[in-house]
Amino acid sequence: MRGRRGWPGAAVLALVAGTAGCAAEDTGGRSNEWREPAAYRYTVESSAGERSGLGTYTVTVRGHKVVAAVGHDEPGRQFVRDLGEVPTIGDLLDELEAARSEHHADRAEARYAADGHPVRISLDYEEDAIDDEAEYRITDYRATDQRDGTGSDGTGRT
Repeated sequence: MRGRRGWPGAAVLALVAGTAGCAAEDTGGRSNEWREPAAYRYTVESSAGERSGLGTYTVTVRGHKVVAAVGHDEPGRQFVRDLGEVPTIGDLLDELEAARSEHHADRAEARYAADGHPVRISLDYEEDAIDDEAEYRITDYRATDQRDGTGSDGTGRT
């Protein structure tokens, strides 16, 4: 009986130990650790599929709205001309959630950084369809000051 009583605790310990290093894995939804701040900056490399929004660009968000974007390649420069189309990270996470819940995509995955913000979002709506994929690689993420877009040290870094 003693061994049997100890088993659930061992199972919980094994489960916790087995998932402790999985901060970058897909959580099946939005990361519970990260909340989109009102102001931040990030770079996204948007690739795959035939759709708008392809290219690499840096996005500045204030008040949960895109206020500036700079394209780093020709597709990125063309895309950022209309700021209304440039996504916040929240918009990308909404696209991920819609792919899962509304479109029942064959693949809708995300990887998260240790702080919980997404670093990669991969979508494939239909496995056998061509050019319906979307890949987002998010880099250089940092929360910024709501007023001027700089980080807490005034340099744009936090």
